[in-house]
Formats: sequence, C-alpha cells, structure tokens
Amino acid sequence: MPKLHTNHSAKKRFRITKKGKVLAKGGGKQHINTHMSSKKKRHIRTPKFQVHETLVEHVVKQLPYAKYAR
Repeated sequence: MPKLHTNHSAKKRFRITKKGKVLAKGGGKQHINTHMSSKKKRHIRTPKFQVHETLVEHVVKQLPYAKYAR
C-alpha cells in the first residue's frame, strides 16, 4: 500500500480539533507588522476560524493522517 502524502500548505493553515471541527488561521500577518501590537500579532497566529461545512471534506482529504470524526 503506498504512503499517503500530507499537503504541506494545508498542514500549515488548518487544524482539526478533538471534536472534529476544522479551524483555519486568520490572515493579515504577512507584511507591514510594525504598527501592530504584540497582542494583535499573537492573536492572529492562533487558528480560530471554523471552516465552512462545504469545504471540510476538501481540507480533510489534504490531511490524511489527521484524526477526523465524520
């Protein structure tokens, strides 16, 4: 049986919780961060947006070894 490969860009952007929710990171931290407070940059770093239910299957396909309760 061949190995399943994880999509590395999806691995960096999404997280699956223990209850099976798929969370995405917020945008807005690529450049021009000097005016932001440390608190704002820290809060952007944590994944907090739940992915819409129509896109969950696409994300889960890209993360084959993630524990996802369907």
